[in-house]
Amino acid sequence: MNDLVSLVEVSDDDLTTYISKALDLIDFKINQKVQSIFIKVNLCYYWNSLTGYTTDPRLVSSVIDVLREKYGLNNVDIKIAEADATAMRTSHAFKMLNYTKLAKEKQVELFNLSKDKKVPRKVRVNGKEILFEIPKSLLNTDLFINLPKMKIMSATVITCALKNIFGCIASPKKIVYHPTLNEAIVGINKLLKPHLTIVDGIVALSRYPVKMNLIIAGKNPFSVDCIVSKIMGYNLFQIPHLKIASKEGFGTPDKIKVVGDDLTKFKKIFPHVNVLRLKLESKVQLRLLKLYSRITNDTLPPILET
Repeated sequence: MNDLVSLVEVSDDDLTTYISKALDLIDFKINQKVQSIFIKVNLCYYWNSLTGYTTDPRLVSSVIDVLREKYGLNNVDIKIAEADATAMRTSHAFKMLNYTKLAKEKQVELFNLSKDKKVPRKVRVNGKEILFEIPKSLLNTDLFINLPKMKIMSATVITCALKNIFGCIASPKKIVYHPTLNEAIVGINKLLKPHLTIVDGIVALSRYPVKMNLIIAGKNPFSVDCIVSKIMGYNLFQIPHLKIASKEGFGTPDKIKVVGDDLTKFKKIFPHVNVLRLKLESKVQLRLLKLYSRITNDTLPPILET
């Protein structure tokens, strides 16, 4: 049976119609009684969605509308979630990126995963044992929705569905996972498994922000990332954490079926960046940033964060 991933081109109109179409294309249904929903957004820093770094609050707002109107989840506890990072505090990001306003309008809760009760969990990936602190609430929710941003990143080449779940780790200092970053991304996805992923590709990030007018939906975040990689011009074996995830049984790339709009169209829009060039430029930038930090004692930007 094919694993469906939908591509839907959007306009600046109400996004609910496009989200509903994307979910219909993958035959997404809710077959259980739902009392709690967590929506994990990607707020890696204080830059708004037009920079290509953070999830567009308009998308989140429309997802909430679809959940209520299409699936009848009107009297359900909905939380928009993010965790603190080395160079970001979630409480500040919620205010600066219009999520506080959104939560008030939609009558939902903003939830800092780093403030939740932490549950220690060990997992073995690629022969390495990794310990995580998991927010307890994510283990108990009825519906877990992943809303990543479509981006490139020097440390992982792409950062999208699987990487956004890495952002659920309760500890702000995720830099401790750098030595085994790719295994850690796969490991946390063994423990936390979203029921649905909807990618914000309205404005994506290559070497610069690019307007894609795209949303991508799928039930399997690995499959979603495989398709995102193709749009960006990479294959599975160029993305270390996807290669490991494939070996760990996350999915079968040959059984992924794209439905909806044509992948080739979006591939032509996204500016491909050579992996080697990406890593070399990142090393130079990192050295300059470290020098800047030593001189000014300023906080480093999230290029150092994973």
